[in-house]
Amino acid sequence: MSARRPAECWLTDMDGVLVHEGFALPGAVDFLQRLVDRERRFLVLTNNSIFTPRDLAARLARSGLNVPEKSIWTSALATAVFLQDQLPEGSAYVIGEAGLTTALYEAGYTLTDTEPDFVVLGETRTYSFEAITTAIRLIEKGARFIATNPDASGPSADGPIPATGSVAALITRATGAEPYFVGKPNPMMFRSAMNRIEAHSEKTVMIGDRMDTDVVAGIEAGLETILVLSGSTKASDVKRFPFRPAHIFDSIADVIDLV
Repeated sequence: MSARRPAECWLTDMDGVLVHEGFALPGAVDFLQRLVDRERRFLVLTNNSIFTPRDLAARLARSGLNVPEKSIWTSALATAVFLQDQLPEGSAYVIGEAGLTTALYEAGYTLTDTEPDFVVLGETRTYSFEAITTAIRLIEKGARFIATNPDASGPSADGPIPATGSVAALITRATGAEPYFVGKPNPMMFRSAMNRIEAHSEKTVMIGDRMDTDVVAGIEAGLETILVLSGSTKASDVKRFPFRPAHIFDSIADVIDLV
């Protein structure tokens, strides 16, 4: 980071960087404390749209990580900001859970299945055939199709499970309509996060564990990028991509001295 101004703001992915399967990763506690001690503005990011920031703050607390809800930025919040900018006080038919419905409600949106402006698809553990059918019919009648993130699958204790991207593909196949994905790897999620903490790209760092979402979106948003190898990406995977992060470290513990 010597080629840029010292970082004032930090964005960090959550799963694979700070936590893994409900447990804090080595260095996560000290890294977050260093951000607080140095008075750095920061946000913890996640593509997960199921939970509200309050829910996630409580889950992180159970892992031993103290992150206030105001410092958590989800794809649901980014989607709500995007829609509020596109069509203030609009309406949406939503497939998703509290993280998404609460964000849209607080953004002034009306949630309805009657002539909505948008169909908004988020992650849920209870996808229903009836709800998907309703979404397909509303899109065919002219509703615009938005999805919180393109993740095709997600982790669970029993193995991978279908996520937002998989259900979006089903709806696209039925309607021919491609959704606009707001979450990573869309750099718009990072830009909305930076707006939230009044950050500038030349003084902001993004830390992630995935080349195809965290790193590429960070680069496209003009951020300094750090890849940690404590999550999805192995060192041998990096050479497969046509882009590179500014730094590669084993874990968040190696990033502490850069704050």
